Amino acid sequence: MVPVVDAEPELVVEDAESGFCGAVVGFESGAVVLEDRFGKRRNFPLLPAAFLLDGQPVTLRRPAAQTAPAGRRLTASGSIAVPGQPARVARASRIWVEGVHDAALVERIWGDDLRVEGVVVEPLSGVDELAAAVRDFRPGPARRLGVLVDHLVAGSKESRIVAAVTSPYVLVTGHPYVDVWQAVRPQRLGLRAWPVVPPGQPWKEGVCAALGVAEPADMWRRILSAVSGYRDVETPLVNAIERLIDFVTAAPEA
Repeated sequence: MVPVVDAEPELVVEDAESGFCGAVVGFESGAVVLEDRFGKRRNFPLLPAAFLLDGQPVTLRRPAAQTAPAGRRLTASGSIAVPGQPARVARASRIWVEGVHDAALVERIWGDDLRVEGVVVEPLSGVDELAAAVRDFRPGPARRLGVLVDHLVAGSKESRIVAAVTSPYVLVTGHPYVDVWQAVRPQRLGLRAWPVVPPGQPWKEGVCAALGVAEPADMWRRILSAVSGYRDVETPLVNAIERLIDFVTAAPEA
């Protein structure tokens, strides 16, 4: 049985999914706030067995006497907002996503964070020519590249494409969903689950047909309007984007 541990201030734990390790510094909107040794803070839901303490799974709970700090606002990604912070001049580093829908979803949730960090998200037209695009980008210590790939699972076409990218200044990560639409929790759209689309049929068109929606553009507007924050999308997408932001904003090694 997984033990339940009070999330006392300064308790050091690791998020089991993302590997983010930090000390408990407070709570925001029901999530625990961890701060790592570089001063970066991140919020994590208090889910069962979601953390590691001394390498062992634990369930964190909020101590009875703990109260949330007043007057703090969170961004849609769960980060602590920085009032009045102007957008930073864009870095040379970039985050690439597969298409405009991916870019719009990332902007909806992480836009505030990306502007503070000076990170530009650019949509690709798929990843078939990813290796060549990476070579043209010419990544380096101060010019990092993060790439988000849909359906990045073992044995997929995408996994073979990604294997050709070997630069230490490029991080390619992704999620297991066929399309970024599927990374949105279906319950937010009033669905129990996303429709099952038979192999060989275009996924978006299959979803629209199953739900009685005439055009994919109409379905996309419905999906995007249902998203207001990180809780509206699946955890693998959240973890992937957070990893990419950390990677492209890392200080160059001395």
